[in-house]
Amino acid sequence: MKKLTILFLLISIFNCAQKAELKKEISKITEGKKATVAVSVLGIDFPFQYNNNNAEKKLPMQSVFKYHIALAVLDLVDQGKLSLDQKVFIKKSELLPQTWSPIREKNPEGNFEMLISELIEYTVAMSDNVGCDVLLRLIGGPKVVHDFLISKGVKDTQIVYNEEIMQSEWKNQYENYTTMKSATKLLKDFYQGKILSKKSTEFLLAVMYRTSTGLNKIVEQLPKSAKVAHKTGSSGHNDEGLIGAENDIAIITLPNGKTYAIAIFVSDSTESYDVTCKLISDISKVVFENLEK
Repeated sequence: MKKLTILFLLISIFNCAQKAELKKEISKITEGKKATVAVSVLGIDFPFQYNNNNAEKKLPMQSVFKYHIALAVLDLVDQGKLSLDQKVFIKKSELLPQTWSPIREKNPEGNFEMLISELIEYTVAMSDNVGCDVLLRLIGGPKVVHDFLISKGVKDTQIVYNEEIMQSEWKNQYENYTTMKSATKLLKDFYQGKILSKKSTEFLLAVMYRTSTGLNKIVEQLPKSAKVAHKTGSSGHNDEGLIGAENDIAIITLPNGKTYAIAIFVSDSTESYDVTCKLISDISKVVFENLEK
């Protein structure tokens, strides 16, 4: 018993030292930057938690919310109300012209069918805006996702608008929000199988490992040996040059096998796009190196 107490004490001292060093390094990265930088790190299979001063701020998710939408869709698959090999008809009118959509580029004439599994792949791994809104239409809209999250105990997260409406006015993005603490807890619960069935969890994880957007963010400076399942978000900038959101959330497995959740949002940034994204990349690097020790 005494040996266990000493062991826990040593672990606690080590964790405190880790957090102090991480806080110092992240503060150095963000010092002088004109932006709100929010960070949360949560050990999934080991005891570690770090949250900076902005980790409980409700910040715009942008396309990060497509991860939450995928969870809601897959929950309906788990309930037997939908199937991954079910086909969904996509009308030409849904192929919005002024939005990011590999689906539209591949099928410019519209009026075709896609499997739900393909829609999730495009929506999450490629951040397709058309696919996102087709999935929302299929399940009944953003409120269905919001209510699903509440049913799973997800706090401080709100989804009100689809991509089309979110992009129609700059201010709308702020209504689809989350906190970094909420994001990392959800990632941990998801990875541990508390949100979806084992099959659906493995399916979505595989999709997230194939994410091809935001490669200048969380994954940029990590070694190839790291396994990264992530979802990015980006607002672009308004006429005044303000960047509303550059975001990334991830589940990362270290070379030693330990896994952690991380969420980094940079909001209301007047820095350049490159500088804004490098904040995420640099923070991700120091977190990885800190936890790898």
